Amino acid sequence: MVLYPVLSYIIFSKLCWNSFDRSLPQPAMWIFGYGSLIWKVDFPFEEKVAGYICGYSRRFWQGSEDHRGVPGKPGRVATLIPSANPRERVWGVAYKIADAHCMAVKDHLDYREKGGYDRTEILFHPHDKNRCAIKLTLYIGSENNPYFLGPAPLEEMAIQIFHSVGPSGHNKEYILKLAQALRDIAPEAEDNHLFSLEKELLRLEREGNPNSSLPRTS
Repeated sequence: MVLYPVLSYIIFSKLCWNSFDRSLPQPAMWIFGYGSLIWKVDFPFEEKVAGYICGYSRRFWQGSEDHRGVPGKPGRVATLIPSANPRERVWGVAYKIADAHCMAVKDHLDYREKGGYDRTEILFHPHDKNRCAIKLTLYIGSENNPYFLGPAPLEEMAIQIFHSVGPSGHNKEYILKLAQALRDIAPEAEDNHLFSLEKELLRLEREGNPNSSLPRTS
């Protein structure tokens, strides 16, 4: 099976209660995507919900050597970084998984996220204010994982992304489609890091192949 671009996912259990008997918890498996899962899904789902988490920033500081880059020339994909502002939002899409598919989907995501991602928990807030918050388990590529590239000047990151390509395609496609998908699901969403990177990539696209050399990643 061909896997789609590296992207970061969130698995979580819903802590809402059945409307007929609120004393009984009704757990369900959901998947939250804040990377390419927003615009490309490679598993079955029952329901799709837009929303956000707080206290994190989306950053393209995680290296990709198996989807949007290759060993020695990694691309850059999304991870989450703790924010100094506890109210900062990261928008994404949550997908409800049918009980019959839960184990298969979990195994699939555990395998996909084996390249440096760890789990932590936080609350997911649906865009629809009539829905309750959900406790989440996130996959995050922390600064301690071996594929973490960390921050770099915007222009340098854009050049690296512009030139990077892997089995899942061009790295720039990952950024440009994510930016458009984010506007589609949440027009009010603010993500200066993503949108500034998009603007720089579009500039490079207009100018053609830049003469600048690739940034060092070692």
